[in-house]
Amino acid sequence: MFHARQEGDLKVLARFSQFVGNTFALWVLLFAVLGFVMPETFRQLTPWIVPLLGIIMFGMGLTISGRDFAEVFRRPVDVGIGVVSQFLIMPLLAVILTRIIPMSPEVAAGVILVGCCPGGTSSNVMTYLAKGDTALSVACTSVTTLLAPIVTPFLMLMLASEYLPVDAWAMFVSILKLVLLPLALGFLAQKLVPGLVRGAIPALPLVSVTGIVLIVAAVVGASKGAIAESGLMILAVVVLHNGLGYAIGFLAARAAGLSLTRRKAIAIEVGMQNSGLAAALATAYFSPVAAVPAAIFSVWHNISGAIVASVLARMK
Repeated sequence: MFHARQEGDLKVLARFSQFVGNTFALWVLLFAVLGFVMPETFRQLTPWIVPLLGIIMFGMGLTISGRDFAEVFRRPVDVGIGVVSQFLIMPLLAVILTRIIPMSPEVAAGVILVGCCPGGTSSNVMTYLAKGDTALSVACTSVTTLLAPIVTPFLMLMLASEYLPVDAWAMFVSILKLVLLPLALGFLAQKLVPGLVRGAIPALPLVSVTGIVLIVAAVVGASKGAIAESGLMILAVVVLHNGLGYAIGFLAARAAGLSLTRRKAIAIEVGMQNSGLAAALATAYFSPVAAVPAAIFSVWHNISGAIVASVLARMK
């Protein structure tokens, strides 16, 4: 009887976790507002941004399979187009926007940092909803995430050092700790305790959403003054960055001769960034103000991703 009740509790948790995952954008928006309204409460979470990101990446490691990497070797050209588009289009768009739109050095560095980060895991869900090539999306996210410790600091050194000092080596070490170590531990847990991992997977959306919303609330709480002063300008930059990323990603995939389902995957992969990583790095190496673009991106790209996915799903 106890076992049956335990199974029932797990099913309830799994359903709640799925509901939270499906309404991700609303929770992020809600906690962004709460962070702005109650800054004193949420800015206290700032020291927890890095551990929270580590937990999120550990959860991603629990879901990565050998099939994801097999996809890389099965379709190296498609994955290569996605990876190059990710690390070329978004950083260059960020630089162009910081040149065109007047903004403080801290905000400019934050915008470029968002552009230099790997693809976000939400892109995989949005690609599925768009009826795109989900396997390609997952492979691109995995590869850009693994390349991030080298590529992100290098791009930041090249593109953002005119705004703020960039310690590329320290950033490299941080991304190893923040991203690759938790990913590796999650992947290892799959092999060592597969039964436990299978039981935990239904709760992962709840864990990931909780981590992201707390990171967003912490950044917003710590940067309320900057958001009140220039939040609309930063929102405009984020909307342009994200929207142009989708459009140019789609066009780049079409120019490369990829099928429609693959174009959808590349477009969404390019447009959606790992803004949690950007927020953690900005807080650690620049300032809470530099993390504001990442926080706003976290809110916006989940809203825009759902809209873009619904539009692309109708394309046949």
